[in-house]
Amino acid sequence: MIPFAFASHWTLSVLFQSLFQHRYAAHRMFTMTPRAERALHLSTALVQGSSYLDPRAYAILHREHHAYADTDRDPHSPVHHKHLPRMMLETGRRYGGLLTGSVQAEARFIGGYPEWPAVDRFFSSWTSRLGFGAIYTLFYKHFATRRWHWALLPVHFVMGPLHGAIVNWCGHRYGYRNFATRDESRNTLPLDVVCMGELFQNNHHARPASPDFAARRFELDPTWQVMRLLARLKLIQLRKVPREEVPRPMEGRRSLPLKTSRRPEAAVSPPCP
Repeated sequence: MIPFAFASHWTLSVLFQSLFQHRYAAHRMFTMTPRAERALHLSTALVQGSSYLDPRAYAILHREHHAYADTDRDPHSPVHHKHLPRMMLETGRRYGGLLTGSVQAEARFIGGYPEWPAVDRFFSSWTSRLGFGAIYTLFYKHFATRRWHWALLPVHFVMGPLHGAIVNWCGHRYGYRNFATRDESRNTLPLDVVCMGELFQNNHHARPASPDFAARRFELDPTWQVMRLLARLKLIQLRKVPREEVPRPMEGRRSLPLKTSRRPEAAVSPPCP
């Protein structure tokens, strides 16, 4: 029971983070009705629970990451941090500053993200985080049947930030590169099995407007498949914008053709109001 519950929570949490905070809030790769947006917003908060990430702060932080990828102004680059905990700490500080307003972002990074003040304030509060933590603990107390099960409990508390840390650390240190980008982004294919397409970082940085993070025939982006299903159900509408120029693959990889499709591309982020 506990391993299944952990795997389910992990998968749903990273899926909603990829779908809502990343591809919708930060990049607006699709649109939807106000009612559908509220439903997705609330669903994300309930699924992420104690590790809920405010979409405004997340979107700004992520746009800064794209603008300054792997430079000294990147809010979370492993290139400028000796170890993962240090990168997580610095990222947490900037995110907290954006959340409280003590840190001001550049005007070009502001706007175009979903805001629901009542929900965002509540689920970002310590009352909510402690409440979810208590629920997780009671669930483990009732269903844990092995001592090692309890080692999984702390992960539930910080699942959202942990997902981001894995993606940004591994996705800029380990793996292969399809495209010659100006940053150190990598595709960490083995780990992407548990990250719903987010670890195709090199593909994403090379083609930030593409809603499909996979680029090669052997790559599969699970979140993109979910987006396709939601679009077919008419719950979301993929944004139709002029197709961006596809960068050339790195030399030595010409035998591995890029995926092609007639799907629409999407803008990196909406224009600032």
